[in-house]
Amino acid sequence: MVHGARDSLAIGAGAAAVAFLLALVLASAAALAPGPVARATDRVIDVLFAFPTLLLALLTVSVLGPSTSTLVVAVGVGCAPGYARMIRAQMLRARGSGYVEAATALGHSRSAVVRRHIVPNSLRPLVAVFALSIGQCIVWASSLAFLGLGVAPPSPEWGALLDAGRSYLTRAPWLVVIPGLFIVALALVTTAVGRSLQHRLERGE
Repeated sequence: MVHGARDSLAIGAGAAAVAFLLALVLASAAALAPGPVARATDRVIDVLFAFPTLLLALLTVSVLGPSTSTLVVAVGVGCAPGYARMIRAQMLRARGSGYVEAATALGHSRSAVVRRHIVPNSLRPLVAVFALSIGQCIVWASSLAFLGLGVAPPSPEWGALLDAGRSYLTRAPWLVVIPGLFIVALALVTTAVGRSLQHRLERGE
C-alpha cells in the first residue's frame, strides 16, 4: 500500500493538473475571446459538462488504450468541464472588476491586463479546489482501474489492487477493503487540506 501511494498520488496530481490546464484554455476562450468564439466555446463546455465524468474518462480510455499516461489524461478530460465553468465565472467577475477598468484606463494592453490581473485573480480562489480535485481524481482513476481500464496489475496502484483483489472477495476480503480504505482516507485528507486552504484564502492569510 505504501509503495502504491506514489503511483496513486502521481496519477491524482497529474490528472488534476491536466484538468485545470484544459479548463483554463476553455475558460479563457469562453470568457475573453471575441463574441462568436466565446459563444461557441461556451456551448462546447456545456455539452461536455452534460456528460458524466466517468463516461468521458471511459471514452478517452477506449480511444487511447489503457495505460498510466492514458489514465491521467482520461481523468483530466473527464473533470475539466466542471472546472472550466468555475474558472470562466471567476474570469467574467474579474473582467468586470474595478482594478481591470483602472488598468485599461491607464493604457495597459489587453494581453498585459489578462496576464497580470484577470488570470491571477481568477485562479487564486481555485487553489483550494485544486487540492480537493486531487483526491477526486484518485477516486475516478481507481474506479477506472477497478473496471479493468486503468493501470494493469502487477502495478501497486490502489485501483489496480482493487481490480486484482475482487476475484478473491469472498476468501480474502482485505485485498479489496484495505485499498478502498486508503482511497477513502486520502480523499478525506485532500478535502480537509482544500477546505483549510479555502479558509486561509478567505481570511487573506
